Amino acid sequence: MFFLSTLSSNSSFQPALVLEMAKILLENYCFPENLVGMQEAIQQAINSGEILQISDRKTLATVLTAGVQGALNDPRLTISYEPNFVPVMPPTLSSLPKEQLIRLVKSSVKADILENNVGYLRIDRIIGEETTVKFGSQFMGNIWDNIAHTSSLIFDLRYSTAGELSGVPFIISYFSDPESVIHIDTVYDRPSNSTRELWTIPSIVGERYGKKKDVIILTSRSTTGAAEAVAYALKNLRRAITVGEKSAGGSVKVQKIRIAQSKFYITVPVARSVSPITGQSWEVTGVSPNVHIIAKDAVAKAKSLLAIRNSIPKVVQRISDKIDRFYTFTERVPALLQLLESTDFVSVVSEEGLAIRLNQVLQTVSEDPRLTIKYMPEYAANVEEGHEHEKVPDEPGLLTEYIDTLLKVEILPGNTGYVRFDRFVKSSAELEEVMAKKVWVPLKDTANLIIDLRYNTGGSSTSLAIILSYLQDTSQKQHFFTIYDRIQNSTTEHNTLPKITGPAYGSKREIYVLTSYYTASVGEEFAYLIQSLHRGTVIGEITSGTLMHSKTFKIEGTNIAITVPFINFIDNNGEFWLGGGVVPDAIVLAEEAVDHVHEIAEFHKGLNSLIQGAGDLLEDHYAIHEVALKVSKVLVSKWADGLYRSVVDFESLASQLTADLQETSGDHRLHVFHCEVEPESLHELPKIPTAEEVGYIIDALFKIELLPGNIGYLRFDMMADIEVVKAIGPHLIKSVWSKIINTDALIIDMRYNSGGYSTAIPLLCSYFFDAEPLHHLYSVFDRTTTTMTEVMTIPQVRGQRYGSSKELFILTSHMTGSAAEVFTCTMKDLNRATIVGEPTTGGSLSSRTYQIRDTVLYASIPNQAVFSAITGKMWSFSGVEPHIAVQANEALSVAQKIL
Repeated sequence: MFFLSTLSSNSSFQPALVLEMAKILLENYCFPENLVGMQEAIQQAINSGEILQISDRKTLATVLTAGVQGALNDPRLTISYEPNFVPVMPPTLSSLPKEQLIRLVKSSVKADILENNVGYLRIDRIIGEETTVKFGSQFMGNIWDNIAHTSSLIFDLRYSTAGELSGVPFIISYFSDPESVIHIDTVYDRPSNSTRELWTIPSIVGERYGKKKDVIILTSRSTTGAAEAVAYALKNLRRAITVGEKSAGGSVKVQKIRIAQSKFYITVPVARSVSPITGQSWEVTGVSPNVHIIAKDAVAKAKSLLAIRNSIPKVVQRISDKIDRFYTFTERVPALLQLLESTDFVSVVSEEGLAIRLNQVLQTVSEDPRLTIKYMPEYAANVEEGHEHEKVPDEPGLLTEYIDTLLKVEILPGNTGYVRFDRFVKSSAELEEVMAKKVWVPLKDTANLIIDLRYNTGGSSTSLAIILSYLQDTSQKQHFFTIYDRIQNSTTEHNTLPKITGPAYGSKREIYVLTSYYTASVGEEFAYLIQSLHRGTVIGEITSGTLMHSKTFKIEGTNIAITVPFINFIDNNGEFWLGGGVVPDAIVLAEEAVDHVHEIAEFHKGLNSLIQGAGDLLEDHYAIHEVALKVSKVLVSKWADGLYRSVVDFESLASQLTADLQETSGDHRLHVFHCEVEPESLHELPKIPTAEEVGYIIDALFKIELLPGNIGYLRFDMMADIEVVKAIGPHLIKSVWSKIINTDALIIDMRYNSGGYSTAIPLLCSYFFDAEPLHHLYSVFDRTTTTMTEVMTIPQVRGQRYGSSKELFILTSHMTGSAAEVFTCTMKDLNRATIVGEPTTGGSLSSRTYQIRDTVLYASIPNQAVFSAITGKMWSFSGVEPHIAVQANEALSVAQKIL
């Protein structure tokens, strides 16, 4: 249509010319689906009389070209005015004399063997199937046999500007295995309306190059036609790497056709190629090389690329050797070595790319961030990351002076102890005696303790167990961590020491560890252990994440380095620490960490009271009293074991309490939240609507429809209170219920009903049972009043009942909750309805919000439990499972099909 509008507004022409042009396109253009309606549209444009006259024929050709290219987005379509054009049909190769044909074929092919046994094959014309059959044996003897046994091949198509597509399968076949043929291209020819598939050939003359040896294809801006098909297929089969310039983007077949008896000609692509590998084509867009470089430098680049690829087996072997010798997870080594051996490196075109590919492979299996391979051109020497060994003075005076440079001890306001460790020194009896006098004696009577690691860059991990022993009760044995050393093949467990020199600080007082981005190595281990042992609170910045317990090796002859962890650090819970920074419990700027300690310490003073307060509320109000007692005890026990030391404010306390309540009780409805303003009651008395409001309420809450087969459909999105239902009852019966009462079956849609009031459930259920006898629907136990109430159907209802015999379906979703769930579960329990949809949310029939100890914390606690009228057992609070589980958006159609 863009084409037509261009003609209509800018050109004048003979209508017959345009109609003939359209006819040629319809019969010959290789994308006929893009031409639907063109001829009729052209005729309409001509009949409209809006097409202006253009007298200059070349101008007309230019306008027509712009129109058709713009309309079809195909630059190959051109219209030309050529009064002196004489069609020339080039002779086919098969029609040439044999000697001339042999000379042409020989001049189109050049082969050579370069240094390092690299083959070089240049083809400037892709010969077709017929010519290949005739002269294939000569080609093999004179050219191919010379390069078939080379180690790798440079296949030069930079000057290939002609050829036949029928020859492509022969070339591709030499670079594939004979066991299975490969579908490499599909060609659609529009004039014959036929499709031809191109497959590799199972039996060929001579020896195949195979699939394993490297092949580099060179392309240029001049590479076109069949040569592009070869490059495109081998690249996307991942059999070759393309190097050079983006190819021309030619066509399978283009014809120049005369438009009727005029001097105008239209050039049309009459065939198209579609790759079964990509679903796309090299036509027009060309083949993009894997490695872009100007064409004249492509051979040199290919040689350097082959040198990199030739090194891959050696690199892989050396990396395998390092992993086999040093990697600490010995059970993972066989899988890693097998994966390295079987990995496909066909896409690697640089040393850096090889490093990235190898690293991806290792991470896939090991899932160990410490085991890495990197491209490191600036790498100079092997590095061992781990314990620092430094000379510690033996003489007491020098030892004391040395220790003074590494630590600082003082008593802060509020009787808060403070010790700063800038490095952890290798343990010895003399060192421990000095440390006891300088650290633990001055700090023994403080209320709590700050351990400052903000300037700690590491040291020796042998001192960790000593310091941690001072922070435990001497009467209890505590396992701290385990070290496995692959090089030494040794496992060492670190526990509390049976005897310490100075006074123990014990396990009851609070410990606050300060960290910064500079905290590294053993300093990180200490912060990590404080968290895993639940012995203290970490405050500050995320640590450096440099502790890897690894060795780094440069792979000989490359800029590739592998880092292999040779030590495993296993915490008291049996978890492997795989390095990475330690995330503080309270993330603050390092310079502000001490100020935050005082705030958090003050908060911790009242923590026990808040936890006990949450437990007390649970015991008083939770619907299942025995569960409440159990949960309350667990909360207090967790606090005593230090599991709440990671809590640093009301918000994190609310999150931790919620997690513990739900995990221990198995009830996801229990929830503690932080709110600065007292939340409004969720159970205020409902407002009785005025006469004017009734219509709006009904329209907002209810939707009805009569479905095919006399099936009623009723959707309501909120459970209203019984008093509201009574108020709107007459209008509800008239505008909603009366329109569906006489249906043969009813679908009730609860998919968007998140709950509301449960008081109207007995009334609603009663409409689907007979008046007599009354049915026991369910029983409700209220923890607040400690009463059990049996809920029954109602003997008298307004309007007509739907009865107990007609089919009833209820649709549910993950949104269906609270009172809507009770109605659904009741109808399911009494076998009165079929439930279709998703499991419901598992909400509460009644939850109330209670303030915890006069603070900004509130607990939402379900205070009612619903018991089945059939089994007498409590209904699950995990939600209602439908009879037929389907996606919520499919529930209605499924219910209709069943009906």
